[in-house]
Amino acid sequence: MGMNVGSSDGGEDEVVSAINTTPLVDVMLVLLIIFLITIPVVTQSVNLSLPKETNVIRVTKPENIELAVTKDGDVYWNTALVKSKEDLMERLRGVAKMDPQPEIHIRGDEKTRYEAVGKVILACQQIGILKLSFVTEPPSRS
Repeated sequence: MGMNVGSSDGGEDEVVSAINTTPLVDVMLVLLIIFLITIPVVTQSVNLSLPKETNVIRVTKPENIELAVTKDGDVYWNTALVKSKEDLMERLRGVAKMDPQPEIHIRGDEKTRYEAVGKVILACQQIGILKLSFVTEPPSRS
């Protein structure tokens, strides 16, 4: 780095026509360091292995139980209406005691609120159901 001290003859000040870029370079280096430190923090995310869309043929076994949730929030055990949450919990307790446990397939109507399906999932979790799956329609091929 250079510094202009002045002339030794004590004359008038000369006009320096060169631009001093040292402060500009210092500021740019500081900004570069700040960006290098903060960019990994901003782009950091949880590593997940997201599911790919697959079309798995469902094997229907007689012991599997289908829980259907209508758009009104009504729950059906296979084709029988479940009248209350307690009734659902009691039926799930019976399934949880079986060895091996049958799979529970949840079918939710397209217009069903997540809350209604979430209550069924929570009931299965509280009872200790091990195999829970969702039945969906495959996407159209248009």
